[in-house]
Amino acid sequence: MYVMLLSCCVLVLLMPGPCFTAPTLMPEQESSPSTEPQVDLKLATEYLQHYYNLQIEPMGRMKRSGPPFASKVKDMQIFFGLNATGVLDSDTLEMMRSPRCGVPDVEEYSHVQGTRWNKNVITYRIGRYTRDLPRNTVDFLLESAFSVWARASSLTFVRSHTRNADIMVEFVTYEHGDFYPFDGPRGTLAHAFGPGLGVGGDTHFDDDEHWTAGETGINLFVVAAHEFGHALGLKHSRNPESLMYPTYKSSRSADLLSREDVVNINTLYMESHVSPVSDRPNDFSRISQNNFQMSGSLFPQLIRNKCASDLTFDAVSTLGDATFFFREKYLWIKHNQQYDIKEGPITNFMPKIETSIDAAFWVPRRSAAYLIHESMFWTVKGSLIRGKPRALSHFGFPVWVQDVDAAVHIVKTGRTLFFMHDIYWSYNENRRVMDFGYPKYISEDFPGVNTTINAAVHKDGFIYFFDGPQVYKYDYAHKHVVGVEKANSWLGC
Repeated sequence: MYVMLLSCCVLVLLMPGPCFTAPTLMPEQESSPSTEPQVDLKLATEYLQHYYNLQIEPMGRMKRSGPPFASKVKDMQIFFGLNATGVLDSDTLEMMRSPRCGVPDVEEYSHVQGTRWNKNVITYRIGRYTRDLPRNTVDFLLESAFSVWARASSLTFVRSHTRNADIMVEFVTYEHGDFYPFDGPRGTLAHAFGPGLGVGGDTHFDDDEHWTAGETGINLFVVAAHEFGHALGLKHSRNPESLMYPTYKSSRSADLLSREDVVNINTLYMESHVSPVSDRPNDFSRISQNNFQMSGSLFPQLIRNKCASDLTFDAVSTLGDATFFFREKYLWIKHNQQYDIKEGPITNFMPKIETSIDAAFWVPRRSAAYLIHESMFWTVKGSLIRGKPRALSHFGFPVWVQDVDAAVHIVKTGRTLFFMHDIYWSYNENRRVMDFGYPKYISEDFPGVNTTINAAVHKDGFIYFFDGPQVYKYDYAHKHVVGVEKANSWLGC
């Protein structure tokens, strides 16, 4: 059976001694005495042979500072951004001793990523578990690691209990049937195969390591997220901030993915039916892979419970083919044609916005969204925040208006309605002026809506008023409430 091992990743802690089975190469001494201990030369030789294709000369001997050896040292230094001298200095040796992935660096690294799964719904199965953590903790950490990539892309991961899942996850030791045996504690950490038949996508963790959910031992969430990147077809990155950087880091920032990781996964799994950007009416039909950095959190327990019975929203707005739900400094994004929901702090998607959002609305003919916080608002166009925040008075409000509770744009009338306490304004988007005679009382013009409005959105001819955990479906043409539902039902609960 043909098996594609595009990105077989082996995380390994390089230690002098019996961790390697490669033959020991003894560099010849030149006229000047060597300043490096023999153990460092042995480590460097094995490292360069494994990761930089250093060739063994006849009789297994080579010169320490000969052209092939020095050239490979320089290649390694260039890859890691070190001083490219070709000499084994302390920084180079320290990097060689760092925990890392076993994929060769120069040959494997490329901005043009490798093979992908020919689908966007990928199944996984957990086989043998580790002895270090409760099963439900392992389930949660692995699901969270998959969610890192799901939130950053169009991918959906579904856990399966059958043996024909795309990605098989197991905790094993030593020889385990794939010709890449583990070597006990403090050696190989894990490895994963790139997409393909047979073992393609399978991800194995060495159960001789001490797996944890924190910074002691080996953090399962961080390692799994890296390995699943390889199982999806991603290769290594030279960017130290990238999750796909070769070396393992026990602690990372809250934004586990770098911008490069996000771009690469979206490039690899670009939806074939998506029209060219110039043909799309707006860029919110897909979150821009270049501008909105959708990152997984190092602390997945901070993910909000979207199905909480008391869930409320501060602002809701359609933006192209997606609906944005804001709550404090958190955001859910639901694409109308997809079942998955992307979520996280607002700054993960819009780094310039570090506050909560009080109201939001979208004007389709301008392909522009307006996000309001207290007396200021941002303009978002083409998935970019345009310019600096501007004053709310730009819309023609009197000076005493310093915030609004909700806003909604009605395409048919060309009006944007702003709600504050028990009154509202009507703004003419065509003339860009406030309509005469406003504000008016909400209860008079919207009978049945006798409450302060937290958020509002217009869809399919109806206005949906969010009041705490409830949503009123309002028939705008006939001026009456036609239904009431739970706010969390909008997130699939």
